[in-house]
Amino acid sequence: MEYADLSDFLRKRREALQPEDVGMPRGRRRRTPGLRREEVAALASMSADYYSRLEGGRGPQPSVEMLTAIARALRMTLAERDHLFLLAGHGTPPRTTRADHVDPGMLRILDRLQDTPALLLNRHGETLAQTPAHVAFAGEQTNFDGFERSEVYRWFAHPQTRALYFDPELGTHSRLLVSKLRTVATVDGPKSYAASIVDELRRISPEFAEIWDAHEVVDGHSRTKRFRHPVVGELELYCELIDNRDQQQTLIVFTAEPGSESAERLRLLGVLGSQAMNSGQGFDRELI
Repeated sequence: MEYADLSDFLRKRREALQPEDVGMPRGRRRRTPGLRREEVAALASMSADYYSRLEGGRGPQPSVEMLTAIARALRMTLAERDHLFLLAGHGTPPRTTRADHVDPGMLRILDRLQDTPALLLNRHGETLAQTPAHVAFAGEQTNFDGFERSEVYRWFAHPQTRALYFDPELGTHSRLLVSKLRTVATVDGPKSYAASIVDELRRISPEFAEIWDAHEVVDGHSRTKRFRHPVVGELELYCELIDNRDQQQTLIVFTAEPGSESAERLRLLGVLGSQAMNSGQGFDRELI
């Protein structure tokens, strides 16, 4: 582990970022060039003391999980992330088709959409990042483990997660999710992670097995979707998809027609979500 080089690299990357680059307010009395250490720690969901010791060249070797969080917080490119892992004494992470590294450009877009429901998915339907507005809209989706991380797995294994959707759209969305998973499993092969999800869902969900056995390929989806939120009621939202082909990730952004009732309810949801997060209460994921 190269303590001096690791410390220098982290400091240089931190100083190269401005608060507005990561969706943070600048404040009036900022003398530190770039981000503060405690701001990086907050972005990486770790203690300020831990990050300070790491950047200061002290403390134990950071884990792969810690390095991944720091790379995302500092908006590192894949090349920079690989360099960080090498400096910390780990091998270069394999650039597999299931990579969770988020492209800095995608994170910059998310940073500027704080009041808009938006999330970033990888090719397995795992949520890599959400805006605060999306957490208020659909609940926290980045803290699951194992198969639970996949939206398609949760959709069929835990049908209560469908509460946001109206009945007429449930069948369409189910077929779309299965079709997307089929595409990934076909590309990655029978021993892939996607194939493991398929095997498990066929075992526990007769509904999934029936749709899978129909071998239906669904092309696209409706851009306009209706939702039933437990706090603000019915919402009609426009769904925009932005694909990052290099990372094989998709940014999904939900907007409402300006001046519509849905737009007003979405604005209200943003206010309620901010208040809930500031109070530490949040929304009940089982309700959302």
